[in-house]
This record gives sequence, C-alpha cells and structure tokens, in this order.
Amino acid sequence: MYTTFNASSWGRGRSAGALAAVTALLAALVTGLGATGTARAASVDGVKVGQFADWDGADQQGQLIRATGVLARVHTAGRVKDAGNMVQYSWPGVYFEGRVRGTGVGIVLNDSAADYDVQIDGATAATLVTPGNTTHWINGLSNRTHTVRLVKRNDTPWDTSAFGGFVAAPGGAVLSKPAARNRQIEFIGDSLTVGYGNLSTSRTCTSDQLRRNTNSDVSYGALTARRLNADYQINGYSGLGMVRNYNGGRSDVTYRTFYDRALLNVPGDVWQNPGTWRPQVVVINLGTNDFSTALNPGEPWTPESLAADYRSAYGNFIQKLRTRYGAGTTIVAVGAGQYAAHVQQVVKGRNDAGDSRVRYWLLDDSGLDFLGCDWHYSARDDRLIADRLTSYLGGLPTGW
Repeated sequence: MYTTFNASSWGRGRSAGALAAVTALLAALVTGLGATGTARAASVDGVKVGQFADWDGADQQGQLIRATGVLARVHTAGRVKDAGNMVQYSWPGVYFEGRVRGTGVGIVLNDSAADYDVQIDGATAATLVTPGNTTHWINGLSNRTHTVRLVKRNDTPWDTSAFGGFVAAPGGAVLSKPAARNRQIEFIGDSLTVGYGNLSTSRTCTSDQLRRNTNSDVSYGALTARRLNADYQINGYSGLGMVRNYNGGRSDVTYRTFYDRALLNVPGDVWQNPGTWRPQVVVINLGTNDFSTALNPGEPWTPESLAADYRSAYGNFIQKLRTRYGAGTTIVAVGAGQYAAHVQQVVKGRNDAGDSRVRYWLLDDSGLDFLGCDWHYSARDDRLIADRLTSYLGGLPTGW
C-alpha cells in the first residue's frame, strides 16, 4: 500500500534538526535503491516507494518508481486526469496497458464502485469486483517480460475511479510503456454502447446482477476497435439521450451535458485532451432513450417537436465534433429502430452542406437475441454487431 510523505507539511511544528534528519534519511534511501529497488518505506514528495512484508501477501510488495507519474509507464487512450501518483477517470471501458519484467505484478487501485479485468499476456488473469483502495497482486508468473492490461468493465458515473500504476514484484521491473496504436476510434452512446448487462443469461436482473454482468471490454465498440487494431474510447452513459432520457427521466440533463467531462460526477469538469487523442473515426449511437418510451404528461414535447429537437441537437453535436477533430475525421451516425429515419435526415443535411465525411450506418439487428439485462444486447449480439461494424468501417476512406 502506498502513502505519501510531504516534507513541508510534516515539518510544521517540528524542529529543523528533526526535519533535516528525516529528509536526509529518505534521500539516502531513494539514492541507494535506484529505479528498480525495493524498500520498507513510504514516499517522499512524489517519489513512490512500495512496501512488502512477505513475498506472498496481497498488498505488501513493490518497487520504487521515480517521480515521472503513472502515465509515463502506462499507455491509455481513455479520458483520464493526472492527479500525480494516481490518474482519475469515470467513463466505462477505460484501459491501461503496461510491460513488466519478473514473476509478479501489482495493480494499484482506489475504486469501490467499478469492476475490472486484469489481463496478462492477452489472457484474463483476474476479475476485481469493487476492489477498493488496494494493490492487487498477481504472482507466480514466469520470470520474463509480460504485457499487462487493466480495463474498467462497467459504468459508474456517480463515482471517480483512480489507478496508481503497475508495480513489479521484488527482483522485477516496470518497463517502458507499450506504443500507442496508429488508429483511434471514439464511441459515443448510451447503455447499448456501454455493454449494459451483456454477460447476463437472463433479461431480468437485480442491480447487483447488472453491475457484475456488464462488461464494456466485450461491447461492440471494444470488439470493433480491437479487430481494427485501434485505440478507443467508450464514452457511453446509460439512460441518457440526445435531448430526452429514458422514460423522460432527469429532465435537467442529457448526454450532451456530460460529453465534455473526464469525471462525470464533477459538475463543470472538462477533459483536457493531451493532444494525443485525434480519432480518425467517431461512431455515435444515440436515440434509443429519446424515442423508446412514450411521452409522459408534463414533458415539453409532442412527438413531432421531440423529433425536431432531436434532429437539431444531433446536427449541432456533429458540428461540435467536426470543430473539435477537424475535417479529416469520419463521423458515423448510427440509425436503428424509431430514430433511424431522423439520423438519416441529419446526415443528409450535413452531406448536402458539403460535409461528405459524415456517414449514416443502419445498425442491422437481424439475428440479435437481446438477452442482456432489460432486453439489451447480449455478448453474442455485441460480437455480431462488431462483425458488421468492422466490415463497414474497414471500407471507409479513413486513411488507414
């Protein structure tokens, strides 16, 4: 488990001699260990030192990592905020990839809401259910270089997740991070994009069953991106629509309220693109929540005005994406069910105005079983959709 020692705050009320002695001791410790040493100590002003009491324990193994930050040693394409020794995030499907040499790897997390998969060399080695504030260890690996991937399985928009990096077992080392992929795809949507309940064997789920059976890593977006060897973001938020949410709920917000954020539960938060996120393709699948339920008394629409507001907001949202990512990004607007014709109309308007890189894709739902929780896509459905979407994207003039 990691703690942080701040010399200036610790020194308040203590003698200068005591402060100097402790500072010198820690400086000697850091100098003596080097970049891959181990220690039974805390950390000093941004230099992280792991502790270990026994080599088989869950939390008490580790190594020194110099003060270069988590993102210096892991690759991620997700919307994360650098908080020093941790990175924070909220969206589902955020993943972190690293390389570790040795017989064990620790995963530093602070998250009591989300579930995670840990993949070693491409195979799932552990599923962490609401792990809390911990370093989870996977030991017994062969003594060589391993790839490590941590992925957030579900959507927890009411909470902030935090990841503190990978650490190596004694005698090992965290190596340079994997290279980013040349291709990038952003997926924008609701629960169908999240992968809501896609592992369930029943359409009827308790809230706990829903959480355990949601896995964004096998959603159609994640599968499509991996088949195209692309980095990706799954910016999906269950229950929200372009202008109207499921059954008219939460009338003060829509999906567009949250799109710009990294931390979904922080009003006004804005994700700062580090300059590395420049997707060649953006896929939008929003409309199910706008139209799947009848208007309730008191809602400010007629069916006709709802459709008009939806089309107007959709067009403005596409323009926002075009301004953000530039003329070279292909924007794929997905149509399905009741909202397909409206999406098609929006795309036609963009094309008529000269924007040929906005494309319409009809999501073919033939053969889907909708066996996920609450009649959502099953994992099988996600695979079928990914097959169809991969083929479609592969035929676009994206420059890939």
